[in-house]
Amino acid sequence: MRRFTCAILLFGMGVGCAPSSVPAPPVAAPGQSAAQSEVVPSSGPSKLTTRHLPNAVQIHPRVISGGLPQGDDGFQELADLGVRTVISVDGAQPDVQLAAKHGLRYVHLPHGYDGIPEQRAKELAKAVRDLEGTIYIHCHHGKHRSPAAASVACVTAGLIPASGAVSILNLAGTSPNYRGLYQSAAQAHPLDAALLDELQVEYRETVEVAQLAQAMVALEHTHDHLERISEAGWKSSLDHPDLEPAHEALLLREHFTELLRTPEARRQADEFRQYVQDSEAAARELEDQLRAWQAAEKGATPPEVLWRLADRISTNCKACHQKYRDTPLGEKS
Repeated sequence: MRRFTCAILLFGMGVGCAPSSVPAPPVAAPGQSAAQSEVVPSSGPSKLTTRHLPNAVQIHPRVISGGLPQGDDGFQELADLGVRTVISVDGAQPDVQLAAKHGLRYVHLPHGYDGIPEQRAKELAKAVRDLEGTIYIHCHHGKHRSPAAASVACVTAGLIPASGAVSILNLAGTSPNYRGLYQSAAQAHPLDAALLDELQVEYRETVEVAQLAQAMVALEHTHDHLERISEAGWKSSLDHPDLEPAHEALLLREHFTELLRTPEARRQADEFRQYVQDSEAAARELEDQLRAWQAAEKGATPPEVLWRLADRISTNCKACHQKYRDTPLGEKS
């Protein structure tokens, strides 16, 4: 079965051990943070075997990186792992209520694919050092932004050696196309504890993100739906029978249309808008082809054009991302 591989992600501003092997959160002595009281060195990053936490990686005894928790079961699994604080580096608004149901605190510290700004790195470092319990840092898929954020945070806070930061991204499967994320990990260095002590941060459950980033979040979620559909032969998937293929293609097209209407998109280069416009047209044709195929004789083989259109969108996305989103922060004009 061919797979819809379009990678529609945020523009910028994602052999295991069993979960039972995760160490309990360290107990802080008076006047110390939990991280400062940790004296047992980490045995190194390792993938975790989890059911509802995509791409989970244990970075440090009190820091786990991964993808968006999958509903109620995902947050329960976090609680079972000893997690007490969840940090989202994704642009989407965190599900604060669902986390609270399981006794978890949410902190929203979003960043893009172009790298982790210095101030954000300090905020993440102070969070993993001082906030309660085991920390779970997530983006959407858990492969790109969250392992970068977790590695940079742990290095900056002095929890892991700087030499191990890039290997965490490799372990998590971070694409080398995200040069800014690798650059942030490679350049991370420990910050003096006194400087983190002086840093004043208001850790908020949710923060507003740019309109362009919000549009990209919507695109990403619809892409996930279409990927499930394509894997099921361009039919409603068994795990999501509520997803109607042509309707999801329609939503994808509408998301591209809304993206083009944002002031941020209008300020981009003509080439950027051309990528989006061509993807919008491809999504429109994908919807038309799906409806025509669905109206044909029941049981007909999905036409090859469905995958060609998906590949066209994927090519546009990758080319646009590499030029306008994945450029490291220091290289932006």
